[in-house]
Amino acid sequence: MLSPSPVCLDVLLQAFFAEHLPHRRALSPRTIESYKDALRLLLAFIATCTRRAESSITLEDFTPDHIQAFLDHLENERHNSVHSRNLRLAAVRSFLRFAAPSDLSPDHTIERALRVPMKRFQRTKPRHLSRTQMLAIIGQPDGSWIGLRDHALLRTLYDTAATVSEVVRLRVSHLELDGEARIHFCGTRRARSVPLHPDTVAALQAWLAFQSHPHERHAVLFPNQRGEAMTATCVRRRLALAVHRAAARDPELRRQRVSPRIVRHTAAMHLLQCGTDLSVITRRLGHDTPATMHNHARALRQEFHEAL
Repeated sequence: MLSPSPVCLDVLLQAFFAEHLPHRRALSPRTIESYKDALRLLLAFIATCTRRAESSITLEDFTPDHIQAFLDHLENERHNSVHSRNLRLAAVRSFLRFAAPSDLSPDHTIERALRVPMKRFQRTKPRHLSRTQMLAIIGQPDGSWIGLRDHALLRTLYDTAATVSEVVRLRVSHLELDGEARIHFCGTRRARSVPLHPDTVAALQAWLAFQSHPHERHAVLFPNQRGEAMTATCVRRRLALAVHRAAARDPELRRQRVSPRIVRHTAAMHLLQCGTDLSVITRRLGHDTPATMHNHARALRQEFHEAL
């Protein structure tokens, strides 16, 4: 009987990330990257515990004790939240299930490691902004290239409830501004079409009209000053600058940390407040099931009871 070897683990990792996740499970590049981070951290932790090089680690080292100690390390030393800890464990479990047929150890190491439980925790209420605050952050364009781009960018983020990674990948070809205006998010397993509000359409039209080549279908929709796609970090900085300007009129914004994710939560909550059906919001946000929106629904009910 052949026993697992370091080469076997390398081959398994290569097949897991190059074939299994992108093709069989159709996960987005961002999700695959988060899985890589989790396995990279785990391998480094096991190497430290066993005082061996990472290249010498085998499947037999993925013991329940090592994985539990790794999770404790994430919480206590890296100060990860319970939610982040559970996401790391989900990535590790996914790899272990993939590698299970290659586990030839007599004590069934992988099978026992898969029994390491998720940690229960109380979900916090999703933070969101008021509509007045959100509109203050979006503001009005100043007529400059950057002003028009940022205005259209923030309008799109709020109107579509898209993630920042989805927005930076948008191309002009993903827009339909004639007839029933909508925007298409492609290239991820959350591929979907989202209708656009007239104010967003106007902002996008003004932005495209300002471009020197507005009809280049494959051009980046929101480029940086070099003509390349904006990075997620750049979007966060532009949003932070918009929040700083809006805080001059609404001092409460100075005490809030506003990220693209908060804008996404805000859009979802405002749709709920308008009475939009949960299944419609689920499709708009690109979630697989309405269950992911239940936390928002609970938060809305809590706000309603507090108001009463």
